[in-house]
Amino acid sequence: MSVVPVLRTRSRLPLLQVLKTALAAVASWIVAITIIPGQLPVFAAIAAILVVQPSVNQSFGKALERSLGVITGVILATAIGIVFGHSAWIVLLAIVISILLGWVLRLGPGSANQIPISAMLVLSIGAATPDYAVARIVETVLGAGIGLLVNVVLVAPVLLGPAKAAVTTLALACADTLDHLATSLTRANSDAELVALLQEARALKPLRDRAIAAVKEGDDSLLLNPRRSRHRDELDRQRLLLRRLEPVVTRTLGMARSVHDHDDPTLHEEPTVADIAVELARAAHDLRLLVNDRAASDEPPTETAEIPALTAPLVIARPHPQHWILIGSLMEDLRRVRDEIVGEPT
Repeated sequence: MSVVPVLRTRSRLPLLQVLKTALAAVASWIVAITIIPGQLPVFAAIAAILVVQPSVNQSFGKALERSLGVITGVILATAIGIVFGHSAWIVLLAIVISILLGWVLRLGPGSANQIPISAMLVLSIGAATPDYAVARIVETVLGAGIGLLVNVVLVAPVLLGPAKAAVTTLALACADTLDHLATSLTRANSDAELVALLQEARALKPLRDRAIAAVKEGDDSLLLNPRRSRHRDELDRQRLLLRRLEPVVTRTLGMARSVHDHDDPTLHEEPTVADIAVELARAAHDLRLLVNDRAASDEPPTETAEIPALTAPLVIARPHPQHWILIGSLMEDLRRVRDEIVGEPT
């Protein structure tokens, strides 16, 4: 396997975040070397680089995580140095104790890894410098604070766009699948067509998971964000829409699986099946209206623009005994899809 695909990612960080990270590192270096002259302020620069994250909330968490790890590691190393001295084996002892301490305290990877690193540096590099430990704590807090400040002041990131795009993509994919379901009920289908329909419906689940993750990231980006008041309402709308789409995904997949498992060459001849196909197409149309994406549909405005998906109760003629279970299953799933589209509890 090639090494390059493992090291590289499919998407890059936003350029703004990269520039903010560089600015935070430079600013923390200058401030730290001015306040604490004598040694290169590596701790400050590292803290600033780690703290600039895709959201203010994540930056705040990284600042706390980094500062806690450094302070704990420095205090632990200082105590071990006072009791046991500063020989080489003491450094190894401090590393082992630091790792175990992070495990006992159930710290996150950032803090848990920072404790042994800080302890090792204090015992190995700062042994001959009495104020090294205190200087490294101050330096780290300075770097973390500057990184957090840069991320807050310079266009605090808001991940609303990706959340809206993910929810819209899910809604339109559901609508397309409902359309394909409707088409499959109006004709005899080959095995390959039924498999393709089921695969398309199954593909809705990763789209749903992606939308859930995107909305969570959007919510996280607004936490502690000074720009949150301007975007909170829109994110709430996307969250509510996603909540309505989740059952639609489940029901659409259920209908696709039922058609795949129970379709036969005479199914489309049932009068009720033809009516269900019409209602599926209407549901797809109205689902697109929920995201106000008229461009995604080539169909002209119809009466369903202002009318719920199921415009009237269906009259179910007595089906062939081979079809009645499938028709009943489709009707129930379609009813629940319609309830979610018009916003009624199921």
